[in-house]
Amino acid sequence: MTDPVSIWHAEHVRFASLLDFLQHQMTAFHDGQDPDYQLMRDVLHYLHNYADQYHHPREDAAFVHLVKRNPALRVPIQRLLQEHRVLAATGETLLNYLEDILNDTVIERETVEAAAATYLVYYRHHLATEEGEILPLAARLLEPEDWAAVATAVAIVSDPLFGNNASESYSALRKRISEAPFS
Repeated sequence: MTDPVSIWHAEHVRFASLLDFLQHQMTAFHDGQDPDYQLMRDVLHYLHNYADQYHHPREDAAFVHLVKRNPALRVPIQRLLQEHRVLAATGETLLNYLEDILNDTVIERETVEAAAATYLVYYRHHLATEEGEILPLAARLLEPEDWAAVATAVAIVSDPLFGNNASESYSALRKRISEAPFS
């Protein structure tokens, strides 16, 4: 799969599946059950260290070229750039809460639930906007030279969870994702 829009879309689908898993775990948390905090932490760690560090910067680079091709996109693109910053900050906050829980630090349930709800709502809305509005425009407006510039703007790294050379640190999460859909 070398088409950048297809790659972008495939990553969004994988991110959405992780959000489904996180939502499922947060429902268990809300209901007083014992969610898998380690796998929840792994999801946040992956999204923080892969999506926030590589996927979103590639999008940011593509956004620059989209605005050059269509200046009317400046305001919606600025909003998406801000959402990348919000996702990174809210994801880091939730990741820290999960780390604290795993280290037996007592945190109010409402605090964790509010952080997770904020993160999930923002992320899902963000993905929907990019999928529904931005990807079709990128496919139509960006030229091969734009995509070449995007490819050189951010280091290409293998996806540590879904890639061919996946990191061993995500093996439990990979196994859980492959077992069953989340409901």
